[in-house]
Amino acid sequence: MADADTDSGWKTIAPQSAPDDYHIEVEKSLVDQPLRTLKRDDLFGVFDNYGDFRGEEHGAHGLYFHDTRFLSRLEFRLGGKPPLLLDSVVLDDNSALIVDTSNADLHVSAAPAGAAPVGMELPRETLFASRLKFLWEDAAYERILIRRFGGPGLTIPADLRFDADFADLFEVRGDIRLKRGTLSATVVDPATVRFSYVGLDEIARTTTIQFEPAPDELRPLGARWLVDLTERDRATILTRVHCAIGDAPAADPPSPIAAYRGLRRSGRKRTAALRQVETSNEMFDSVLGRSAADLEMLITKTPHGLYPYAGVPWYSTIFGRDGLITAIELLWIAPAIARDVLLVLARTQATEVDEAADAQPGKILHEMRGGEMAILGEVPFRRYYGTVDATPLFVMLAGLYFRRTGDLETIRSIWPNIRAAMGWITDWGDPDGDGFVEYHRMTDRGLANQGWKDSHDSIFHADGRGAEGPIALCEVQAYVFAAHEAAALLADALGEPGAEAHAAKAEAIRTAFEDRFWIEEMGCYALALDGRKEPCRVLSSNAGHALFARIAAPDRAARVAKLLTGSRFFTGWGIRTIAAGEARYNPMSYHNGSVWPHDNALIAMGLARYGHKAEAARVLHGLFEAATYDELHRLPELFCGFPRRRKRGPTGYPVACSPQAWAAAAPFALLGAAIGVDLDHAAGALAIDRPFFPDFLDSVRLPELRLGSSAMTLAFHRAGQDIAAQVVARSGPARLVVSK
Repeated sequence: MADADTDSGWKTIAPQSAPDDYHIEVEKSLVDQPLRTLKRDDLFGVFDNYGDFRGEEHGAHGLYFHDTRFLSRLEFRLGGKPPLLLDSVVLDDNSALIVDTSNADLHVSAAPAGAAPVGMELPRETLFASRLKFLWEDAAYERILIRRFGGPGLTIPADLRFDADFADLFEVRGDIRLKRGTLSATVVDPATVRFSYVGLDEIARTTTIQFEPAPDELRPLGARWLVDLTERDRATILTRVHCAIGDAPAADPPSPIAAYRGLRRSGRKRTAALRQVETSNEMFDSVLGRSAADLEMLITKTPHGLYPYAGVPWYSTIFGRDGLITAIELLWIAPAIARDVLLVLARTQATEVDEAADAQPGKILHEMRGGEMAILGEVPFRRYYGTVDATPLFVMLAGLYFRRTGDLETIRSIWPNIRAAMGWITDWGDPDGDGFVEYHRMTDRGLANQGWKDSHDSIFHADGRGAEGPIALCEVQAYVFAAHEAAALLADALGEPGAEAHAAKAEAIRTAFEDRFWIEEMGCYALALDGRKEPCRVLSSNAGHALFARIAAPDRAARVAKLLTGSRFFTGWGIRTIAAGEARYNPMSYHNGSVWPHDNALIAMGLARYGHKAEAARVLHGLFEAATYDELHRLPELFCGFPRRRKRGPTGYPVACSPQAWAAAAPFALLGAAIGVDLDHAAGALAIDRPFFPDFLDSVRLPELRLGSSAMTLAFHRAGQDIAAQVVARSGPARLVVSK
């Protein structure tokens, strides 16, 4: 038993092995101090606002590469003291972090030869130290510029303290490992330190730190420069931290100057269309700009193709569900992202039964990890398929993508994967043959809940009892309905058999869904059916996804819309995951009362599709204003579901990822829903359905929207209670159709 905490009287219990839902152990909140995040492909850094990190003390801080923390400590000292912070900013395009500081008041009691006199005081704000930090390829770079403004010439020490723990990301999240590999730190030469770790997986991981100029003193855990400012007023220190995996010698990374030039030349081509949207509201433009930059940062080169990693710090890897929903949110404006997501998930689709990975033939990937614990099987996520919704979402996205682009070549290339996914839905996903797709983990090490609300306590009955599996989730049946509709469309386009059968199956699912999931006395769809086919009579945001997938009857959709935008669900910032007053409602929980931007975006898309445009605009307004309270104007993964209070912003969630891909995509999905954009390649039409703007928007200009060989640039302006659409530029035969 753990010792009692003598101050509080509470006992601290040491965590045992990883819990069954692999939740994140929390001792340090990610919102207790500002964080600065940089990411480049599989390398990312989480810094404090000084540009330092103290990972062993402060949780998520560190430099990470392939799910491992390659540098856990990096602290800068000037004159032996932490400097005073002046400014700390991640550039608007997320390319670099710039931190400006000055010296603290210094009392120099001893000095080396040539330094200022012993006993001299150096007033604060005499020295300026600026840190420029960026990532390129497999290395993190920093330039420290120290300048003297007035005062006597002097020599002053500048220090960097560093360490590498090579903690697996799941260790950082709170898992306890009883055994670890072998770690060493070596001074290689006067300008280089190398940390080496050979894990229990027998894979070598190395962190090499190089300095220019060489420090005056170099130790395995620290470097010191005696910065001579007697004859000059500035000095520069350059560092390069290179991460490598495996024993093969790696090519030296480029110099800091060459790397920075490469970074600036790399451009932002993958999200160019997103950055061209302009509105009448500068703050909303800032929110859209940050979202576009976050998506550019999260889209990653993988061995399987480009993919939007889910989020930093906990989910910087391929997640099937997250990538699919991100692609759906952006489809109207950036369809190429959907193509890449489909191709990557087709290449990683399960082909055989693997109980440890919850894999069955045709199933779409949930999560892929490359750290030591995943390689050793200490966590089951090396290639893990424990998700019930990614497979129907994959087929649904394929249908939406084809309707949007007419790209039959891509659809033909993944048609075997679509057929395999539909086979999983029909067979493995519905083992009892009742027409509903259910989940039940194959071993006790998998995720207990396998929808997007995958916390261990997120699926329950009205009295608070946890639902026993196999569980059929409300939103999953909606996705399966949409998947059959998509499969019918694609089979017909390819001249393949089965289109009529898929259309008939979709209609059968719609009928069964309305019969079994609608709860009249609630005026809403049930959260789920448990293993005894008993409905979970809980008011949840999951019901809003029935509108998103268009399975809901119009009259029932209207009742759901009223509920979701009423006081039990709508906080003023957004729609809660669970309505206030339900058995497990807790506005501080991960899934039982919090507000998730992506959840709200999908619901708003559904509201708009059923004509509830004012309600969709209300969701957009709330989330926009929530983003304005973030210093970077960014929507996080989630925030707490407390009601909106005057003169203050939303309450943060302690371990929310920021940035998070599907949250970054949400403003674009919400804007598309408000405008009512619908692009149909086969019809050759760009349709605008009943545009409705929230009060903060008077005009919107959309970039060149492409539809086959056609392109249109559109402008929208408020005219009283009406929104007028104007074609600014066009080419090709596509038609513009506006419904009011």
